[in-house]
Amino acid sequence: MKVPVPEVLLPADQLGAVHFVGIGGAGLSGIARIMLARGMTVSGSDAKESPTLEALRALGATCHVGHAAANLGDAETVVISTAVRETNPEVVEATRRGLRLLPRSAALESVMRGRVVVAVAGTHGKTTTTSLLTVALQHCGADPSFAIGGDLNETGSNAHDGSGELFVAEADESDGAFLVYSPHAALVTNVEADHLDNYGTEEAYRAAFDRFVDRVSPEGFMVVCADDPGADALGRTAVERGRTVVRVGERADAEVRAEGVRFLGSTSTFTVVDRGERLGEVTLQIPGRHYVLDALSALACGLRLGFEFRELARGLTAFTGTRRRMELKGQADGVRVYDSYAHHPNEIRGDLQAARSLAGEGRVVVAFQPHMVSRTRIFGHDMGVALGAADSVVVMDVYVAREEPEPGVSGAMVAAAVPLAAADVVFEPSWSATAGHLVRSARRGDVVLTLGAGDVTLLGPEVLELLEERGERDDDA
Repeated sequence: MKVPVPEVLLPADQLGAVHFVGIGGAGLSGIARIMLARGMTVSGSDAKESPTLEALRALGATCHVGHAAANLGDAETVVISTAVRETNPEVVEATRRGLRLLPRSAALESVMRGRVVVAVAGTHGKTTTTSLLTVALQHCGADPSFAIGGDLNETGSNAHDGSGELFVAEADESDGAFLVYSPHAALVTNVEADHLDNYGTEEAYRAAFDRFVDRVSPEGFMVVCADDPGADALGRTAVERGRTVVRVGERADAEVRAEGVRFLGSTSTFTVVDRGERLGEVTLQIPGRHYVLDALSALACGLRLGFEFRELARGLTAFTGTRRRMELKGQADGVRVYDSYAHHPNEIRGDLQAARSLAGEGRVVVAFQPHMVSRTRIFGHDMGVALGAADSVVVMDVYVAREEPEPGVSGAMVAAAVPLAAADVVFEPSWSATAGHLVRSARRGDVVLTLGAGDVTLLGPEVLELLEERGERDDDA
């Protein structure tokens, strides 16, 4: 459901009691956490029980499992997830009572009022870059507020109401949310076609980023990745509109540059050069060139905010990742199992490059779950081509999400495009059979990677259990 943004946006302390429809989601739960930290009355509902609901209850929220009109209680403001339908009984009741209705973007903007906002945008890498910047700033002694689309490994949380003036926010473009914010500074990791179910055309999608430039304060600045053609073009547009732009990347003409990039196992190391001055080395505990560029963007932003390189670099080195972004789920029978959120062809390529570094002499075995019917229809072939960087692939059926199934659009079309021998590619429409395929394919020393934005993330523990059973059988033999 798309809720219009009110013409007048109130700061959070004027919203009264707030009820969240879909409070268990990554976006709404973070906003709820911040409101609870400020002493606001918060309630919400979600379709199923989860650790997120338990955590919010511990912070003082009233959380319901299932949706009913009575769940609204004495709420004055209702925040509605985009995944919720107009027929939801809480939405119907809120509309009947004439309550204030807000989309996620307006609710986040309300809690950011009065802070110096740094918004992290881009087609890919938003969650990781927001997380990297947050941890780097914390190691500088700052206490920024943050709202991220994933849980930080360091804190186990996706949001925090800090004591400092900075507010670091993941600025999601999927539904146009980032056009509601008014940041002092903005990072743009990359710009390429996605979310065409909402935008319709690639041109419309890119035009939204052009409009985002106008949301950034003329007194602030933008950091863009010069290595990405879309972000680099956006940087030129921003300069034309009078914005200060910092270009980062490995390109020789980047203002803040990564040199001597090298990968060893699960680490990435590079030297930082800022306007010709060599500042020093940074070592990340996460592998992959795309993460180097994310970290470089975060570092450049921290430098332009006035923080010191040494402390920022220390924070980046300490960063251990974000849940669902190349997250190590465990190891059994000599096989390491990772999980990642990648669901776009370029995200798949980046994470497979990282997995290859992790695997060393071992193989990379992947389970991929396409996310959304429209995305699969548009990018399914490219997804399959990107999966060709693995050694063995199991393609699951499409995680339908908020759309309806379409005839002919399935995981089979992705599997058909994977450029590997037929024996190394399986289309498995049965979710419950996928873990068995992975375990039969994986050998000791291999890396198993589950990829996708849907419930494929639940596979990791099952794979580990089957691997442990396999190891016990081998020991008994």
